[in-house]
Amino acid sequence: MKKILLAVTSLALAMPAMQVMAQVNPAPTIAPAPTPEEFKLPRPPRAKGISTALAIEAAQAANASCQASTYKTTALITDSAGVPIVVISNDGAAAITQRIAMTKAQAVLKYKMSSGEVLAKLGTDAALAAEIKANPLIETARPGAYPIMAGSEMVGIISVSGAPGGEKDEVCSKAGIAKIQDRVK
Repeated sequence: MKKILLAVTSLALAMPAMQVMAQVNPAPTIAPAPTPEEFKLPRPPRAKGISTALAIEAAQAANASCQASTYKTTALITDSAGVPIVVISNDGAAAITQRIAMTKAQAVLKYKMSSGEVLAKLGTDAALAAEIKANPLIETARPGAYPIMAGSEMVGIISVSGAPGGEKDEVCSKAGIAKIQDRVK
């Protein structure tokens, strides 16, 4: 009887903490609401990038490529400034894949190369490794994101996350780019 009473008491004490945790998003993927001060600032247009229709097409092609291998992924397409145009998650994709896709895109944006190339450079560049680790937008270099190019100009980024290994995400990103590349301007 004492064990049951102790268990019930423990649960009663833990209940407020459990209710608070249920209200917290376990995998937040977006920034907080704008502050009143931000609402007063000018709202510049989106940076140069591909059209929304092409972004959707690329994301769907990338996710379809991964889904064909049973991977539940998220595909993120950004403009040239790294601002999302579209994020599409396959059914069953973990929420955290959206955040990981963004970290990969941030690596492409900062270093102007694929996130896999950034990862490859870490082995020979200790300063780069420290810089990435200290950057809260990247923290860990992972393969799976590529610049979307119009000639020699980067007009966006495609990033995929959720396959078991970044090299598999890369295959899906490449499939997304291949689907639209001839129409990127």
